[in-house]
Amino acid sequence: MNRRHLLRSAWVVLLGARAVGVSAAGPGDVAGADARRVRAVVQAQLDAFAAGDAARAFTYAAPPIRDMFGTPERFMEMVERRYAPVIRPASVAFLVTQVSGDAAIQGVHLTDASGDAWLAVYRLERQPDRNWRITGCELHESTARTT
Repeated sequence: MNRRHLLRSAWVVLLGARAVGVSAAGPGDVAGADARRVRAVVQAQLDAFAAGDAARAFTYAAPPIRDMFGTPERFMEMVERRYAPVIRPASVAFLVTQVSGDAAIQGVHLTDASGDAWLAVYRLERQPDRNWRITGCELHESTARTT
């Protein structure tokens, strides 16, 4: 095989992996590091919710979200009212992180204490200080149920 054919084959494999949601970044790649950082931010906020630490959970929200709610207490009230499954999930499974420039999507499968399954889709944005912060979350109930 010539070099040109090998390069073309490599691109087809990489594009195919991206099309099915598989990260093509290796452990030392920037994209792989970003994916780990994104996941760490979401996990840290879930940990703060589980601990009842509204102030810490609030720090992982992007500035426009913090501005919208003003205080950690108001933010936590909204989470308790609209996103209860993320507060103390019985189980958490992270999906493949999608990173594109300064934007990221992180899907998380959650199971609540009743055994109901949920999909939380987090949107994150890289801030000027290079840290990732959560800009929103969509929560979808699943028809699946654990045994």
